[in-house]
Amino acid sequence: MDNQSFRADVLLLERLLVTSRSSIPAFILLLLTYIFIMVSNVGLVVLILWHRSLHQPMYLLFCNMSINDVFGATTVVPRLLSDVSVPTSERHIHYVDCVVQAFCVHLHASASHTVLMIMAFDRYVAICNPLRYATIMTNKMVVKLSAWAWGVALVLVSVLLGLSVRLSHCRRVIRHPFCDNASLFKLSCESLLANQIYGLGFTVLLLGSSMGSVTLTYLRIAIVCLSGKNKELNSRALQTCASHLAAYVILMVLAFLIIILHRFPHLSNHTKVAAVLGHVVLPALNAAIYGLQIKEIRQKIIALFARRNIQPVWLK
Repeated sequence: MDNQSFRADVLLLERLLVTSRSSIPAFILLLLTYIFIMVSNVGLVVLILWHRSLHQPMYLLFCNMSINDVFGATTVVPRLLSDVSVPTSERHIHYVDCVVQAFCVHLHASASHTVLMIMAFDRYVAICNPLRYATIMTNKMVVKLSAWAWGVALVLVSVLLGLSVRLSHCRRVIRHPFCDNASLFKLSCESLLANQIYGLGFTVLLLGSSMGSVTLTYLRIAIVCLSGKNKELNSRALQTCASHLAAYVILMVLAFLIIILHRFPHLSNHTKVAAVLGHVVLPALNAAIYGLQIKEIRQKIIALFARRNIQPVWLK
């Protein structure tokens, strides 16, 4: 079979190990989580854009995260919902659709790191150089930072998937509940040296720059806060950074968990679960962390959903 005819063939996706008895609860849980991700993240973006008092660099940059979380969840969850109770032999996906899904999966993962990097830069300028914050973090700078975050992720992922698309295929089973780059290039019987070298460089560059920049940023912020005399101001600064740092730690834990599990083929089912969690749990947690932790957003939510002068206990 020639290369072109094989690429047009239909691939098979492996499923999560969900028994017939647990398929309905799994479907309901996934559906409710997806609804929460969509409503909370889209709601936060609308809330920030609607209220002029929230038109600040920190919140405008946060819109990138909410948009990316909606994008990432939509890339994976609807397909998982439709395939929960479908046997592997019937879980068909066209090669082109698989490539598109893999591209979106890696774009979401990469943008998660680059967006958090620009958000860390914003907090660094706000806390370490407050007198120049307004002149540095202008609307033009916010647009530049957002374009950089998405542009870098787009270029890195385009090369990553381009190396896999060039390969011919001798297999048709995707050893994953959704398509990703590793699943695609493992369909080939050709030499994968170029893919492996770039994949390693891609991971080291992305995670290394992400960890390095965020670590240095927060070390600098910690030094400034500890050496400052205004305890109330320092406390507010650290509270603002806490939500960003919590989101970043969760992202890194999931990233390293997936990388480590990939090294153990006999733990493939655990790898599948961890990969799904990255596209389900993280977007849900980000919305909850930022929506409830940041005072200004929390106040707007209270004003929208609570009666005047009555504040729910869980939002205090």
